[in-house]
Amino acid sequence: MTQHDHRTRTALVVVAHHRADSLTAHTARRAATRLEAAGYQVDLLDLHAEGFDPRMNESDQPDWGNREKAYSDEVRTHMRRILDADVLLAVFPVYWMSVPAVLKGWIDRVWNYGFAYGRSKPRLAGKRILWLGLAGATADDPLVEGMQTVLETGLNDGIAYYCGFSRSTVGLLTDAEERPQRVDAGGTLLVGAAVAGPEREARYAAFDRRAEGFVDRFVAEELVAV
Repeated sequence: MTQHDHRTRTALVVVAHHRADSLTAHTARRAATRLEAAGYQVDLLDLHAEGFDPRMNESDQPDWGNREKAYSDEVRTHMRRILDADVLLAVFPVYWMSVPAVLKGWIDRVWNYGFAYGRSKPRLAGKRILWLGLAGATADDPLVEGMQTVLETGLNDGIAYYCGFSRSTVGLLTDAEERPQRVDAGGTLLVGAAVAGPEREARYAAFDRRAEGFVDRFVAEELVAV
């Protein structure tokens, strides 16, 4: 791949959070900036800000007898944005070891039959995706290993592989809450004190570096693959 080819590659960054001032939104913006610095043209899709409706409706209900079904105008617009991207990056808070409803609904409605699956060669075949999940659990919480496994099974195997992606990676970013929290053996939620001042700045600088590390490795793998 030439340097010029690299500059023209495109990335769709999808953020799934209801607050523009959230750590999730911040992480998505930094990831987009990182991709731009690597030469990508970035399309930033903020599902909440753009008013995407995650609820399935009759217009977008799959028609198993017609894989050429014309879905709603909204969904077709999102399909085009996916097709126009060489790589995808989804940034979201981890809810119940899964993605938020708005992101799941986006996948349900847009990654639809005849588009993302249901063909001998899926239209998304060969694309790559990085899932960045922000979790409130601390890095040493015993639940984290299981959380990683559940996310990888659902996102890598249950969605990306099924839709023909050549690469799907889950980057789990723990310690996303200001106050560390975990559930003890008796089911009690233990919440620690919030960090402040220089300690807080150092903590979130380290968080940013971890997120950027996932993006950098994803870009490096993409360059090798192309």
